[in-house]
Amino acid sequence: MTDVRPHAADDAGVLHTLFRTEQGGHEQIVLCQDRESGLKAVIAIHSTALGPALGGTRFHAYDSDEEAVEDALNLARGMSYKNALAGLEHGGGKAVIIGDPDELKSERLLEAYGRFVASLGGRYVTACDVGTYVQDMDVVARTCKWTTGRSPEHGGAGDSSVLTAFGVFQGMRASAQHLWGAPTLKGRTVGIAGVGKVGHHLVEHLLEDGAQVLITDVREASVERVRAAHPEVTVAADTDALIRTAGLDVYAPCALGGALNDDTVPALTAKVVCGAANNQLAHPGIEKDLADRGVLYAPDYVVNSGGVIQVADELHGFDFARAKEQATKIYDTTVAIFDRARADGVPPAVAADRLAEQRMARGA
Repeated sequence: MTDVRPHAADDAGVLHTLFRTEQGGHEQIVLCQDRESGLKAVIAIHSTALGPALGGTRFHAYDSDEEAVEDALNLARGMSYKNALAGLEHGGGKAVIIGDPDELKSERLLEAYGRFVASLGGRYVTACDVGTYVQDMDVVARTCKWTTGRSPEHGGAGDSSVLTAFGVFQGMRASAQHLWGAPTLKGRTVGIAGVGKVGHHLVEHLLEDGAQVLITDVREASVERVRAAHPEVTVAADTDALIRTAGLDVYAPCALGGALNDDTVPALTAKVVCGAANNQLAHPGIEKDLADRGVLYAPDYVVNSGGVIQVADELHGFDFARAKEQATKIYDTTVAIFDRARADGVPPAVAADRLAEQRMARGA
């Protein structure tokens, strides 16, 4: 059943987005508004077949309410698949808060958002995402007990980007094993687009493994932080320059979604795409375009699941070693997906979807 709450900007466009069948059959959609704090948010629950929906809260200045709804729907669906292949007893959900976090974010707004999440009675468990941080989850938790990604001081696991980066690195190791016969990036050149919360941790794993690293980010401060810690890293002018770099072995999109599209795929020089960004494929068919060009794509929701593994562990009394051990299995899952793709004669993205759908259908 779809739950649509009153929203000041409800119009035909938003409603059309809510009920488009190709969005994936979501169980519930909640439009939230609190005029006093300025909160406008969307909570999307895609599936609870495996357990309560779990997914982060994105805080972003969308161009329209319809775009925000569509993003929430896509992200929630992705979380169902991600949680299924991560072996978690959780379904998929996601929330987006509409607006510029630098201008709009306040404790009052986050507390109001927490009340909306709490009103779902545990069907949705929230965490951090783009534009939200550990300290924000501490505030949300004041009004909602179904909050993860909190600080250790407040009983949480802390920054989930640590294991997100670790999981992406495991996916890269699996890609290297599949393509080059050894689970290491030593001697390989890896280009990372986006060195924020996750990307800068990924840089460290790659350098420790002996890779050469090329980076870019729209925020100069993020680039400078990495360069200050690792002056051996090379900086590309922008993402377009990075993906066209001669001799690039691996491309790691680690910012917003849609990085693999009709413009970027033909320009790729890398033989592997493996990154932390969600929803990297701009539209259906891109996975086939990658395969046709001989580019090995490690499905994003598989390799970037370390963060959700970390916050899910928090619900049971956080143990970092236990969560890291679970995240290490991303390597095995990625290898299994590549093997399934080869056996079925399909792109890895299709093989991953099939495995996730099988688990959700079983409900265990």
